[in-house]
Amino acid sequence: MPKFDSKSFNPQAFGKYVERVPNTKKNELVKSKALRGNSEIRDSFSSQTTTAYARIPYFGKIGKNTQNYDGQTDITSNGSTTFERGVVVVGRMDSWTEKDFSTEITAGVDFMDNVAQQVAEYWTEVDQDTILAILKGIFAMTGAGNLKFVNNHTFDITEEGEGKVGETTLNNALQKASGDNKAIFTLSLMHSQIATNLENLKLLKYYTYTDAEGVERQLTLASWNGRAVLIDDSMPVEEVAAVEESGTKGQDGYVAPQEAYNKYTTYVLGEGAFDYEDIGAKVPYEMSRDPKTNGGQDTLYSRQRKVFAPAGISYEKKSQATLSPTDAELANGTNWELVNDGGTGANRKYWDHKAIPIARIISKG
Repeated sequence: MPKFDSKSFNPQAFGKYVERVPNTKKNELVKSKALRGNSEIRDSFSSQTTTAYARIPYFGKIGKNTQNYDGQTDITSNGSTTFERGVVVVGRMDSWTEKDFSTEITAGVDFMDNVAQQVAEYWTEVDQDTILAILKGIFAMTGAGNLKFVNNHTFDITEEGEGKVGETTLNNALQKASGDNKAIFTLSLMHSQIATNLENLKLLKYYTYTDAEGVERQLTLASWNGRAVLIDDSMPVEEVAAVEESGTKGQDGYVAPQEAYNKYTTYVLGEGAFDYEDIGAKVPYEMSRDPKTNGGQDTLYSRQRKVFAPAGISYEKKSQATLSPTDAELANGTNWELVNDGGTGANRKYWDHKAIPIARIISKG
């Protein structure tokens, strides 16, 4: 059995083992195709000149100006637009130290399985924090062009009736976001309170499987209107304070009373919602043995560098202090804008927001 010390630790084998550990959240994101590989991004960060930030050109659609072919009208020619998209590498690191780690952890336990499962789950949670920070940032964008995405891809029902999700909520939200292109959405990420409400309405369907004994059993994975569902209480929840009645009813300035409530955000993603690439670190995993401190202890160090680039949206790096953005910087709306051709004012052409498979539903439950 491998020992957990710096002499026998094999970082390459450990890294491969971590990647093989089953992980429901990450696997479901991949299966839904919400995370999609992008060779252009990988190639950009594989060169010696680009290490932390890149701008990638995209070809836009050809112009449309159909004219009458009548034998006497000259043809007015069109061209195509070139867009540019900024992408950034997010670097994260951590370490764990244990006293006499080899003896305490590996005695009677498979070291590789025990530790790798914890590390794999840890980095999945970190990746999810990164994605949630990015989602917060892109929905915090300002400016007329960017607000076409923010407003149309936000479905807020907190002021409608009870303000809770119902039979038509998802369908209406996706139609508002992408119109006849709404079929691109494949996955929703929601708080357990939302899932419970949908269960009570019998709108959430859990997948089943048949075990070796031929018994059908229910999985924890569900679907909502045919879209896979990930239930996670780390989804955004905002506590809205109660409002006391003030002024005279029927008069200007009157404020109606309102009870306190929680405002939940459910994200719905589609194929290619994020271009994802694991850029890698020079040394992703390594061990250090300190024989003196606390009578002897081992430290596992871990590092990663990844790209999560939302479709049709560019990271502009307007407010970033170092080469890797923090979650707070990713959540800053000033760092993001809809992919555009770099024009000025009314002449600026933006990426069609309907092609972006990212939407959110805001509700009271």
